[in-house]
Amino acid sequence: MKIPRNLQLVAPAPALPAQADAHTGLEARSLPADHLDVKVWLRLLACSTQIEQEIRQRLRQRFGTTLPRFDYLAQLERHAEGLRMSELSRCLMVTGGNVTGLTDALVAEGWVDRSADPQDGRSWRVRLTPKGRREFKAMAAEHEGWLRELFAGVATADKQRLFEQLGLLRRQLAQASAGDEPSPSTARKTRSRP
Repeated sequence: MKIPRNLQLVAPAPALPAQADAHTGLEARSLPADHLDVKVWLRLLACSTQIEQEIRQRLRQRFGTTLPRFDYLAQLERHAEGLRMSELSRCLMVTGGNVTGLTDALVAEGWVDRSADPQDGRSWRVRLTPKGRREFKAMAAEHEGWLRELFAGVATADKQRLFEQLGLLRRQLAQASAGDEPSPSTARKTRSRP
């Protein structure tokens, strides 16, 4: 399958004619005079949104499922011993009500088992059933293939650099959200680490 032009992640992108502005999505909100931080944020958001929309569509078409359901199953697949419902809610960054609704549906379909937590009788622990594990593994293999396809136009070395730079950004954001925002000199030292 050919990757749509608007999903290719090659840089630098040529300037688009004015009539193509509608196709640039979130980046259309960026102006030439905007600070580079604004432009980077909008480009990250645009790329993430485009990839997410494509994955959502493919999950729906191929498996009749949703991205939240896929994410739920992925968390359980990573934790063979299962997770408490509250832990699963934290991992997914959603409310307990959302997790309960997904759990009820997946238990009814035989993909997930819900039982009392042996260490805390007030909590429920959920885990994939053998059927759920088989079904998820098939879905996950295709999901990985879709991502490889979407990123196929980007050289491996460029993907590695992007991965490392985004890791630096994540660390800086974690420090900032913890109220421990680094000074400009600390930020420079952090950026120079491999």
